[in-house]
Formats: sequence, structure tokens, C-alpha cells
Amino acid sequence: MNTAMTHKSVLLQEVIESLNLHKGGTYVDGTFGAGGHSRQIARAISHEGHLISFDQDETVFNEAVVRAISEDTRFTHVVENFGNAKAALVKLDIQHIDGAMFDLGLSSTQLEESGRGFSFQRDEPLWMTFKHSPKEEDVTAIDIVNHWSEESIATILKGFGDERFARSIARGIVEARSTGEIRTTSELVEIIRTNTPGWYQHGRTHFATRTFQALRMAVNDELGVIEKGIRGVFELLSPGGRISVISFHSIEDRLVKQLFRDMNNEGLVEMITKKPIVPSDEELKENPRARSAKLRVIQKL
Repeated sequence: MNTAMTHKSVLLQEVIESLNLHKGGTYVDGTFGAGGHSRQIARAISHEGHLISFDQDETVFNEAVVRAISEDTRFTHVVENFGNAKAALVKLDIQHIDGAMFDLGLSSTQLEESGRGFSFQRDEPLWMTFKHSPKEEDVTAIDIVNHWSEESIATILKGFGDERFARSIARGIVEARSTGEIRTTSELVEIIRTNTPGWYQHGRTHFATRTFQALRMAVNDELGVIEKGIRGVFELLSPGGRISVISFHSIEDRLVKQLFRDMNNEGLVEMITKKPIVPSDEELKENPRARSAKLRVIQKL
């Protein structure tokens, strides 16, 4: 399956317009994913430009996609977490960039095809790491549910997932692991099911959504990576350059909003978006997954 074709990039045109792209510029896509945003940026900046795209999953940079983007511009792809973007750019001898974008959403490809435990609708190993080949020392969701304390698990479920039944679910996890290690998504879903009330299991949002989100964010230190990545590329951003960030849930959006507000209060940036840009009704009809997306943009002074 051609994932670049099946995955729909969210707010694609809005992102391209927000970056105020110019031919010959140097731009960063911190979250390559299926490559939709990178493709459009490459076309806009032409052969004189330079696009550097990051993703810590090396499988996304398949030969066909890389070749296609390279036909439009000078293209460098880096297998690295975007939290380390600044160090990677400096290593590439890139001292200044003209803009950067980050799509913080989990692509439908990662959800449905990765086999790494992101989806509660499939029975998969409970890894939840974005790394295609995690090292032995890397934390996975298996480690968290089997070895972290009940209090620590409840804290991340509440803090990263806004899970109202965090304590009950954490208690259920600790009880379940006393009889055997929890290793798969289906095992975790069943634990959540038996430790939440019946009415909670029939809402618009699947009852396991918040727990899975919280574990994924903890495994990948997503909030820490977001702040480190944005601040890092900002240091290399030329005056007048822009950073565009798409978030998909309130916890991410609060972080981005506060980070941009702090930069604005420090006199470092202009807020291009006073209120976030959200998908049009037309886009939502074509791609319902975009419903929670919010785009915020700053420009360096």
C-alpha cells in the first residue's frame, strides 16, 4: 500500500500559506510522516531551495517518496526525533533556516499499520514507541504498565490523557499484572473495560482512547520533545521566518499556545494566528480525523 497516497495531510494548504514560503529558502519539516506537507513545501521552494525533513521512523523515507521530493528541490531526510532537530541541522552545517513546520498528529499509517501498539482496535505488542527498532534501554508501554507504580500510572493517565477514571484504571492494571505480564493492546483494552463504568464505554470517544494517548505520550516524552524541538529550530530561524504547528488534542495545544505566548511576551515573535486555524467543513467531510486539528503560527522578529 502506498501510504503517502492513503494518508491525508491535515490543513495542507493552510500550512503552506502560513509558512510564507519563498523560492530558494531553507525549510524544515519536523514530522515527515507520509510526506504530504514535505511534498508541497518542496514544490513551492523549487530546485534552489533546501528542505530538511525529520522522522525517527526510518521506514517512512521509502525510495519512491524520497525520489519524488528530490525531483522538486534539494532534499535531506534525517532519521531523528525532531526534538534533536537543532543539533542535527548544525551537524549538517545549516546555520539558518527560513521556516519550520510540525504536525504533531499520529498519522493513520502509524495507527493502522505500524504493529507497534498505537491502536486499541488491533491486537498488537504494547510498545507504543515511534522508533521502528527500539533499543533495549528504550521505555515502552509494556515497561510502564508492568513496572511503574499505581500512583505513577494514574498520574500520567490524568496528566497526559485527561482520563477521569485514571485511578480506577491504574488500580486495575496493577491488579492484572499480579497474575501475569501485560503485553498486548487487547489485554490492556480489557483491563480498561473492566475498570470503567458501562456508560463510559458507549460514548462518542472510545473508552480506551485517553489511556492509549497518555501511555504513548509518556513513552515518547512527547511534550518535552515538542518544546525542545520548537525552541531548537527557533534559534536557527532567520528574522521574518515562521514556525507553524498543528496540534490534535488540548494538552498539546495548551503547550504550544503557552510556548508561543511566552515568546511573544519576551518580544521574540509576532503571533500570526491570534486564534488557531481549524479545518474547513469541506476538509472535515473528506477527512473526519482532522476534526480536532489546530494550527498556530509565529513569526520571528
